Amino acid sequence: MSISDWPSESRPREKLLQRGASALSDAELLAIFLRVGLPGKSAVELAQDLLSHFGSLQALFAASLSDFAPIAGVGAAKYAQLQAVLEMSRRALSEELAQRDTLHNPAAVRDLLRLRLRGLAQEEFHVLLLDSGYRLIRAEVLSKGTLAQTHVYPRELARLALQYHAAAVIVAHNHPSGQAEPSAADLQLSRQLQAALQLLDIQLLDHFIVAAHQVVSLAERGAL
Repeated sequence: MSISDWPSESRPREKLLQRGASALSDAELLAIFLRVGLPGKSAVELAQDLLSHFGSLQALFAASLSDFAPIAGVGAAKYAQLQAVLEMSRRALSEELAQRDTLHNPAAVRDLLRLRLRGLAQEEFHVLLLDSGYRLIRAEVLSKGTLAQTHVYPRELARLALQYHAAAVIVAHNHPSGQAEPSAADLQLSRQLQAALQLLDIQLLDHFIVAAHQVVSLAERGAL
């Protein structure tokens, strides 16, 4: 049975319009994105197959084009559409943080860092550069590393902050292992970065660690 044969209240698009996007399951949301299924398989069933194949929405978003290639019903076009949706989400959150004080919008900061860092196969170190009103000036990737680590130098962060006339920064990196607990090296790096920025009268507001479904704030842990 195709989706068009379902009762209207059960069709993903109509359900979204009537009850809001939060009422839909992951498979139903993905089905709206896919629009069509395959012969003998509805878009919802295809979406369920994709979620089973990748394991989660997070893994689906992090998948490469080559990961999509062998799956019937999706391909380069769907991959491009998915990446466009993700990038629009990142830009929308960046615009929100550019207009509002990040200290009063911590949920948006976490959401942006999740979109930028969650699911990456290698460790990356990202920087949010803020003006004196703690509004976002720019988000940058400071360094990329391996599965286990990335190298960050305080002088590079200081140079970047000065280049964009930042008054404060938020830094973040991911743990591809899936464990968000900060290591001794993470804590030491935070102290080194904070000391280097203080010499320039630039605040290090927070250091976040992103892993799986967790975003850990070192400032909230009292480590900054």
